[in-house]
Amino acid sequence: MSRGRPGRPIAFTNQSSANPEHRSDDGSATAAESPAPQTTDKLKLESKLVNVTVTVSDAYGRFVTGLTKDNFEVFDEGVKQEISHFTDDDAPISLGIIFDVSGSMGGLTTRSVAALRRFFETSHEDDEFFIVAFNNRAQLVQDYTSSISEILSRVVFVKAKGSTSLYDAVYLGIEKARQGRQAKRALLVISDGEENSSRYTSGELAKLLKESDVPIYAVGISNTYVGAGTLKQISGISGGHAFFPMDDPQMTDVYTRISVMLRHQYVIGFYPTDSSGGAKPRKVRLRVLAPKGLGRLSMFYKNSYQPFK
Repeated sequence: MSRGRPGRPIAFTNQSSANPEHRSDDGSATAAESPAPQTTDKLKLESKLVNVTVTVSDAYGRFVTGLTKDNFEVFDEGVKQEISHFTDDDAPISLGIIFDVSGSMGGLTTRSVAALRRFFETSHEDDEFFIVAFNNRAQLVQDYTSSISEILSRVVFVKAKGSTSLYDAVYLGIEKARQGRQAKRALLVISDGEENSSRYTSGELAKLLKESDVPIYAVGISNTYVGAGTLKQISGISGGHAFFPMDDPQMTDVYTRISVMLRHQYVIGFYPTDSSGGAKPRKVRLRVLAPKGLGRLSMFYKNSYQPFK
C-alpha cells in the first residue's frame, strides 16, 4: 500500500473474539413456577440499545479494519459503558444520493456523474439507492433501486439551473433513508454547499440530524468556498464527513474513498447505565486503543443521541 493512495483499507489481525455473549432463556417452566426476575434483568430489558457507527483511519487516511471490541471504549456523558454489541460486517446499505442541480453548480454536474461511477464499483449486490435532485426545490427523481444504470441515467443529462434548496433536499433524503430496508443507511450529498431557497431552517435540519441515525458524506467543490462550512456542519452533526476535491482525479479518488469507508465501519452498541431520559441529547465519546504499529488513529462518529422516553 503506497502512502499516496489513502482510500484503501489496512487490516489489523487480532485473535481475540469480537462476538458479544449470547444468552437464551428456558421457556419450559409455567408462569407460577418461574422465579421472579432479578432487578438488574428488569433494568436491562427496559433500557434500549444505543448503536454508534464509527469509521477509523490512520495518519495517512487509510481505513483501519480488523479491530475488535477490546480496542474500543465508550463513554455516555463521561461514564464508561459496557459494550454489549459489536460488529464490523460488510453489510448492504440503503443510500440516498442528494444531487445539486442548481445554477451555481455549472458544469460540475457532468464531472460529478463521471466520478460517481467509481463509487458503484464496490457496491454490494443487496445495496439499494435513491436520488433526490434539487435546485429551487427538492424532489425524489428515482425511488429505491438496485440498478446502477437507472441511478446514473437519472442524472447524466441534467442541466444545472435555478436557486438552491440544500436543507430541504437533505431533510427529504433523511426521511426517505429511514424507509430503507437495510439496517445501514446513509446519504451522499454532492453540492457546492450554497443555500438560498429552503423552507426548512438550519436549526430544523440540525434537530432532525441529531435525532436520526443517517450519517451524511458530502462532496463539495472547494474547501474555501462559502458553502464549505455548511457541508462540514451538516456532515459533522450527522457523524459523517465532508470532502473537498480540488480537481477531477481527486474527485474520483474521493468517491472511491467514501465507498470503501461505507464498507469498513464498526457498529458499537451499549445499554446506557443512566436511562433517566430528559430532553437534551446525551453526549457519547469513543476511545480507540490503537494496536502497536498503527500509530495515531482518527475516528468519525455521531457524538450524541436522543435520550429514551
